[in-house]
Amino acid sequence: MWVVSGSPAVSRVEAELREEVARLREALAARDAEVARLELLVAELMRRLGMDSQDSGTPSSRESIGARERRRAKRRDRDLSSRERSETRERGGQPGHEGSGLRRDPDPDDVRPVDPPAECSGCGGGLADGADAGSGWAQVWDVEIKRHRVEYRLPRVRCACCGKVTAAEPPEGQAGTVSYGRVVNAAAVLLGNYANVPVERAANVIAMLLGVGVSAGFVDRAAERLAQRLDAAGFDVAMRAALMAEPVLGADESPVYVLRPDIDPDTGEPTPGSAQVMAVRTLDERLVWLRPLVSRAAESVLAALKGFTGYLVVDGYSSYQQLLTTVRGIQQCVQHVIRRCRAVAKLGPGSLQSWTGEVQAALREAHDAVQAAKAAGRTAIDPDLLADLRARYDQAVAFGIAHNQHRDWHEGNHPGYTLARWLAAYADQVWLHTTAFEVDWTNNASERAIKDPKRHQAVSGYWHTQQTLGRYCKIRSYLVSARNHGVQAIDAIHAALAGNPWLPAISTA
Repeated sequence: MWVVSGSPAVSRVEAELREEVARLREALAARDAEVARLELLVAELMRRLGMDSQDSGTPSSRESIGARERRRAKRRDRDLSSRERSETRERGGQPGHEGSGLRRDPDPDDVRPVDPPAECSGCGGGLADGADAGSGWAQVWDVEIKRHRVEYRLPRVRCACCGKVTAAEPPEGQAGTVSYGRVVNAAAVLLGNYANVPVERAANVIAMLLGVGVSAGFVDRAAERLAQRLDAAGFDVAMRAALMAEPVLGADESPVYVLRPDIDPDTGEPTPGSAQVMAVRTLDERLVWLRPLVSRAAESVLAALKGFTGYLVVDGYSSYQQLLTTVRGIQQCVQHVIRRCRAVAKLGPGSLQSWTGEVQAALREAHDAVQAAKAAGRTAIDPDLLADLRARYDQAVAFGIAHNQHRDWHEGNHPGYTLARWLAAYADQVWLHTTAFEVDWTNNASERAIKDPKRHQAVSGYWHTQQTLGRYCKIRSYLVSARNHGVQAIDAIHAALAGNPWLPAISTA
């Protein structure tokens, strides 16, 4: 059967074919878009897979072996490795290095004779008839662990006036009870809140090392007693007052896991948001104040800095911008900027993201200029040099914006565009350290403080409640700050338990 062209049947077939072609083209376009999206997603995943401590906040201890090897290979290729030993370099400290090893004590606690050698170290002959050739010395430092029990006899005196009997107070513990002393309490507190040892293991360590079979409950109660003494002495109030009087502070925050979060009294549901630990620290690390937060909400973070009027060093969290009306200025952590630049530089294609290298170079040269000016006793760097470095930075950022603005990404804006826009918006805060010499260019001091609770969580897994998190933060802040002021941990703990803890003072410098 022949179909005549132009007939209704032919027209119907042609219409169906055109519809089918349109559907296929639409499906092909959708598939092409999906393939492009997946290619971008793969690129992002490959970028994340290749990230290490050089271009992200990942600590070097958590890097994969492959990432470490790639970094070592890159150093070797560039002849930049600080771990490759020179053939002419001897082991140990180099000439001029002060060192921190043991030094002979001229007045030792004990002097003990040693039997003379029986045979010659040269020929192997006997030394029974050998001549006296003087003596040498060897000194050994150690600690003797000896368990002892002290019972205090508490005299009682009857008042001649009213007849009431009053008993003397014991130096430690309570009358009529048996308790552990300062060394055992210090061991429990240090193991659980400084060495990041879970309470059960801490009890086992104390039993093995000190020969005292304490319970896990005692380890926990030792920390609770110390926290209560610090509260009673106003430790947090004193720490806040000391920090708020400082000219420059660093602040950082990080999420932590709390097993049973606080309950919202209005809804009866767990408090929204994830628990955080916030570190507020002086840049010289004299003082550190760890604060437990129920979430990263702006009001929680900013409450710890209420009343501060100096310079603040942070790492990009936008809520800190609300403090611009009260602080002298905000310095963005340049180390975070460099990490973000390195991450974007890996995206390519080709040399398209080379502008990030120019940003890093300008910032490093600016830092070197500031350090040289400080060493020379100057209060500012050459204005022409600063203007040139800032112009290079601005030009590189403008390039990043222009060449990434319309670049596709699997979701949202391309990371290169996002970073370049951020660097443009916060440029004055990135460069603050070049004009305010008292400000550091990184927030490393606060980052180091944040590593402590993160390491504790890595070992223990979580805190049971927001209250136990707060207890850990208080004790850790106390021990670290006291240590940085020359107070030994055992003395700091004993003083606190006796009701007279070390407290930070407001600096007059």
